[in-house]
Amino acid sequence: MEQHQNSEADGLNPVGKVVKSEAEWRAQLDDLEYQVLRQAGTERPFTGEYTDTTTAGIYRCRACNTELFRSNQKFSSNCGWPSFFAPLAEDRVIYLHDESIPGRPRTEVRCAACDSHLGHVFAGEGYDTPTDLRYCINSVCLTLEEGDG
Repeated sequence: MEQHQNSEADGLNPVGKVVKSEAEWRAQLDDLEYQVLRQAGTERPFTGEYTDTTTAGIYRCRACNTELFRSNQKFSSNCGWPSFFAPLAEDRVIYLHDESIPGRPRTEVRCAACDSHLGHVFAGEGYDTPTDLRYCINSVCLTLEEGDG
């Protein structure tokens, strides 16, 4: 993936690691949150809280509260999930090769702090964005802190 801004250069606190047992995650998250964040599931398209949201702010990981995306990095892709063209800083996410769908390799996006599944990133789909990337992120993985974004 293309390198984006660095957290320290952007005045953000470095990402710390969040480690919890599966029992602690189950106690913290509801069933859908657990299935998507901890078991790499997917919410149904066009059902998420933030799919069409245009509210300014910072999107955080629902599992650990790490800042992940800014609202000014969000765009309408009409894919059924919130779409962003870049993370808030590159150290906020990690990428894994995903071959869970035979013949359709993808790049999984996870929270760098707590290793929770967020969604996938796709390149070269012809979106008119600064990066030509679409971070397709499940709403259930996010919380929105309203404000400048």
